[in-house]
Amino acid sequence: MGEAHREVQPPPLATGLFLERGFDAVTIAEIAGAAEVSVNTVYNYFPAKEDLFFDRSKGVADRLSRFVRGRAAGESAAVAVLRELREDVEAVSPRVGLIEGYERFMRVVQGAPTLKARLWYLQQEVHDNLEATLREETGAPAGDPLPGLMAGQINWVHQSLMHWIAQAMLAGRKPAEASREALVLLDEMAELLGERVLNYAVRTAD
Repeated sequence: MGEAHREVQPPPLATGLFLERGFDAVTIAEIAGAAEVSVNTVYNYFPAKEDLFFDRSKGVADRLSRFVRGRAAGESAAVAVLRELREDVEAVSPRVGLIEGYERFMRVVQGAPTLKARLWYLQQEVHDNLEATLREETGAPAGDPLPGLMAGQINWVHQSLMHWIAQAMLAGRKPAEASREALVLLDEMAELLGERVLNYAVRTAD
């Protein structure tokens, strides 16, 4: 099978190299060699080295939008997001960073300015996608600032939770222990959200 027709899956190889040596110390040529493909082939699948590290970023960027689109009848956008996040935390899910070894991942991010910049950009994508989803779900006109304001409030919960978990794992906490404390944090954040946020974009029964 020729290189052009083979499935290229360098992320696991690349992640191992990044975790072992740091992001900046690993080259695309090394990753291509480990995957037994050409450098051009790697770039065809992953336009930038940061894409190899955040290879699941598309799923993260759409996460809150998926939660909102999948909310039940009678459930608001914020309540749906809180419920989904709470379920992931209760399940001690890797989706929210509750996994052994997550601290190694975050140390690599902290050690590479380009990864920190990409993470910030990814957080902006989460907000922008959520704003677009709220605008579509509520039928708000283009000039209405409310979907953006609501997206900011809801995304604050998500970002605050993820930051807290990352710091807890970096501090050496066990996933199950961090999970219990993160549930308390989610309850406290829910109490800080105003009634207008908690009752925004309630799905009506069909």
